Amino acid sequence: MNTFKLLALPVLALFFLSSCSSVRVLSDYDQKADFNGYKSYAFYKTGIDKAQISDLDKKRILRAIETEMASRGFVKSESPDLLVSIFTKEQERVDVYNNNFGWGGWGGFGGWGWGWGGLGWGPGLGWGWGGGPAVSTSTEGSLYIDLIDTKSKELVWQGKGEGTLANTKNIRKKEERIQQFVAQILEQYPPDALVSK
Repeated sequence: MNTFKLLALPVLALFFLSSCSSVRVLSDYDQKADFNGYKSYAFYKTGIDKAQISDLDKKRILRAIETEMASRGFVKSESPDLLVSIFTKEQERVDVYNNNFGWGGWGGFGGWGWGWGGLGWGPGLGWGWGGGPAVSTSTEGSLYIDLIDTKSKELVWQGKGEGTLANTKNIRKKEERIQQFVAQILEQYPPDALVSK
């Protein structure tokens, strides 16, 4: 008889990356946009209000964006060149590992497994003797940061960060992880194409 062992990671808030998880960052942009002409920004409240995360985490993300934009020479303005919006997605991930060996059991060696989001582990996931498959679940989330040209009302740049999510009760760590997540996304701005111009 095959046995299944589950690892469920509860998620209390969206962007708390586990310490060993990698973040995958992608970006896209409008090649016709004049990125050198953008000097100021404001947050697009309508878009941000739709993001499905807690208000406290929204504030953390927006503060992180403010820090990153300031480091690039941008200023907040009532008549901005760019509007900044965010949205989020979350999905459950299930991994099944077929193993012919095992350490098994609570508190054992178990829990190691390579997946799309990096190396993950946790108590309670063991391999079990007898070659049964092991199943683990986790939550992956995505944060999108959109930059919209205020004159044309068109999206000119979008950055996306994806990663495996985990729970933390440490507020300082939560702030740091959100800051790192946002920083990695905005490392892609301005587009590389500007460097070669």
